[in-house]
Amino acid sequence: MKILLIGSGGREHAIAWKLKQSAEPVTLFIAPGNAGMSALGRCVDIAVDNIDGLVRFASDNAIDLTVVGPELPLVLGVVDAFEAKGLKIIGPNRYAAQFEGSKDFTKAFLMRHNIPTAAYDTFTTLDEAIAALDRFGFPVVVKADGLAAGKGVIIAQNHEEAEKAVREMMADKVFGEAGSRIVLEAFLTGIEASILCFVDGKTILPMSPAQDYKRAFDDDKGLNTGGMGTYSPSRVIDDAMMKRIDDELLQPFLKGIQAEEITFKGVLFVGVMIKGDDIKVLEYNVRLGDPETEVTLPRMENDLVEIFEAMLEERLSEITLTWRPENAVCVILASGGYPEKYAKGYPITGLEDALKTPGLVDVFHCGTKQSGEAVLTNGGRVLGVTALGKTIDEARQNAYAATEKIRFEGAFFRKDIGIVRGH
Repeated sequence: MKILLIGSGGREHAIAWKLKQSAEPVTLFIAPGNAGMSALGRCVDIAVDNIDGLVRFASDNAIDLTVVGPELPLVLGVVDAFEAKGLKIIGPNRYAAQFEGSKDFTKAFLMRHNIPTAAYDTFTTLDEAIAALDRFGFPVVVKADGLAAGKGVIIAQNHEEAEKAVREMMADKVFGEAGSRIVLEAFLTGIEASILCFVDGKTILPMSPAQDYKRAFDDDKGLNTGGMGTYSPSRVIDDAMMKRIDDELLQPFLKGIQAEEITFKGVLFVGVMIKGDDIKVLEYNVRLGDPETEVTLPRMENDLVEIFEAMLEERLSEITLTWRPENAVCVILASGGYPEKYAKGYPITGLEDALKTPGLVDVFHCGTKQSGEAVLTNGGRVLGVTALGKTIDEARQNAYAATEKIRFEGAFFRKDIGIVRGH
């Protein structure tokens, strides 16, 4: 089977790693890929937002199935373009991708279908947004409506911080056009968890829950990032809580898209806030999470190709997901300065040594590039070190033992991944 995988990050490396374990032989093409993925398939130099180029490559190379990793091509309508040419592809279409492409679209959907979420309002002018700040109390959450690479969310502690965030988004355009419209949202407290779900339009099939760490530094200090590490299964979601999440959050989503005739064949990421018995939706994403994928797929015993085929044929109801008993921890190695300004092009050493660490699954490449024999940094998040263990503590020890062996200029990582402190 010839599969085209779109993307170049740690999520896509983990997807590629899992696809190659399929019972069906897979010939893998990755657009554009990175230094780590080149061992699993042929990297082709096509950007994720070059929709015409991706369609042309899939047509010319008789690709049997295309899997979309990141959100940008989904929001740009890559699924619509592929389907118009009769090409099989996994992911929601352009309209459904608004669940990630527009915070306002998602919040309005949640309200229409009585799915619990934080109070909010949407603004298209600077003056109206600033005038409304005090209405929500503080802290208040300021969100760019559009895509901002996981960084368009500011938790402002007071009016001054909130006004600064609004001005930067709406007037200074620090997130480009994503901040032309903003959402103000009441701040929720509790423990955040990530629920990744396969969706075929008839069935929503949740995966084992994971726990993500968004802030840049230990003890949840610093700016929000795309994610500095994660572990699975979540220690804060037991079977009873998972049943409630399914009943109160997931099934109402499925009924909602059916009622509104929204076609959705792909992965829904549900960010959930849990405080005591209170559970609310924080956000939707329309693809596998990063770095949640790096701990979820290594624990999944199912054949990922079989799952994707079932999704396309709307028979996900026939699939029962099974999980390895081990715990998984992923530690992200990031470039100095991330998530703000950072340099690229530093040589990475110690990768081969790290791969020999007991319990290690793999070192998933998030932002790397090949230069001759050298592997260089090429992003804010550079590597995701994933390890398994009989307990979370053992998995942590294995992941950190491998992480400590890797070196590049300015490298930093959180030391508290896998520790639950109500983050």
